[in-house]
Amino acid sequence: MPRKAAAPKKEAPAKSLEAQLWEAANGMRGSVPPSDYMHVALGLVFLRYLSATFETRHADLQNEPHADPEDADEYQFWVPPESRWSALSAAARSPDIGKRIDDAMRALEASNEDLKGILPKIYGSQYFSSTMLGSLLDTFTNLNLQGKQDDFDLLGRVYEFFLGEFSAMQGRTGGEQYTPRCVVSTLVEMIEPLRGTVYDPCCGTGGFYIMSEKFLRAHAGRIGDIAIYGQERNPETFRLAQMNLAIRSIAGELRWNAEGTLLKDAFPDRRFDYILANPPFNISDWSGELLRSDARWKFGVPPVGNANFAWLQHIFAHLSPEGCAGVVLANGSMASNQSGEGDIRKDMIEGDAVDCMVSLPGQLFFGTQIPVCLWILAKNRGGGATKSRTLRNRKGEILFLDARKLGSMISRTQREFAQEDIRKLADTYHAWREGKGYEDVPGFCKSATKTEIAAHGYVLTPGRYVGAEDVEDEGEPFADKMKRLVTELNAQFAESAKLEQAIQANLRGLGYGS
Repeated sequence: MPRKAAAPKKEAPAKSLEAQLWEAANGMRGSVPPSDYMHVALGLVFLRYLSATFETRHADLQNEPHADPEDADEYQFWVPPESRWSALSAAARSPDIGKRIDDAMRALEASNEDLKGILPKIYGSQYFSSTMLGSLLDTFTNLNLQGKQDDFDLLGRVYEFFLGEFSAMQGRTGGEQYTPRCVVSTLVEMIEPLRGTVYDPCCGTGGFYIMSEKFLRAHAGRIGDIAIYGQERNPETFRLAQMNLAIRSIAGELRWNAEGTLLKDAFPDRRFDYILANPPFNISDWSGELLRSDARWKFGVPPVGNANFAWLQHIFAHLSPEGCAGVVLANGSMASNQSGEGDIRKDMIEGDAVDCMVSLPGQLFFGTQIPVCLWILAKNRGGGATKSRTLRNRKGEILFLDARKLGSMISRTQREFAQEDIRKLADTYHAWREGKGYEDVPGFCKSATKTEIAAHGYVLTPGRYVGAEDVEDEGEPFADKMKRLVTELNAQFAESAKLEQAIQANLRGLGYGS
């Protein structure tokens, strides 16, 4: 009898790029600090993209008459021969591949003024084996990059994945937290940085700038219409921000100092049209004791033990006369009365500094379930034309948005806003600001007056104001509904009694009953 043909083996699904990179990272645990591996991988991502961009342009120039493909002036970034991915990929199995990559990074910096001092030169370290580096080179070689705008999303995905995963692994350090893309997008869509200056006082890896650029492209704006400013105290994160801007051709004036923004303000005399920030939450080591008489504290001196209201006042002080800011903070900032924070919040409300408050659901942030809120601050709330809209006079009012029910779980521990959630928040805010089509929606949004807010002790938690969501009227008279519900309840009690009797009978049959 003929033997049946064996069923074809199912091919294992291809591993995602993130899975491949994380597998490599896990193989290095114990010998290499996670943050070091992150910079190894992200540095190669950067180099791979620059090479793809260069090689695409190089091929185009070869087909142009009278063009010289080896003329550095023809390129945004000139990639010398030893720095080109093709050369490194060909040497991926060389025992000195780490040194070759470091030399490639140095040559790239030497050839491009904008890249000087920002590329990692750590590949020759004894911690990184040539086998591991060769494997990483192979992984990135297999990426289908064309050196075009579409590559940004792939590379941004890799950046976000690593930054998020390592944030989760290392936990929150000094209150710092990587800002999820959907939170960044929500703030950008709400404050609409279309023209003017954009500032982030704790810019991290530059996520707010990148989303601002995407927002401009989506709204037919030009990247040259905004000027980028920022400050960061972590040197490694600062270099990542510079790489992030360079890879997208975004010009920005970023400053680094070890003291941090609150202690050493890099732009003391500058005022900005838009400010976007996710400052470290609840930090106590911000040198507040040295800044008791600082001019930025318009609404009150922030407590030494918590910098939340120092950040809010620093940001408000740096707004231009028509400026608007979006700030991510821990939920405690909305209600805390410790060490005078309640008095500062009261003065900010009475001083018409707060435009809108948004409570977000938990589990949006990598590695923590901490729920956060958004503060929208504005300098001029008296109405009139701005760079993008004509606004209604909203002095004496604050919009409250309760977004805790928005979003969906994308994993067991991670929630994310969909684009429709972001649009719902942004559209509601803009309708309220313009006075066009806005209505309070129980359970979601409420425009509250200062009098109402004062009655709540100047607490800014949206849930106190939006109330409960309306339940659809079923059209059943109350008396009839109660009669039906009581009948159903009595039936459930009777069923419960029957189950109890059956269980007792079974126990007696086993010799355990009374």
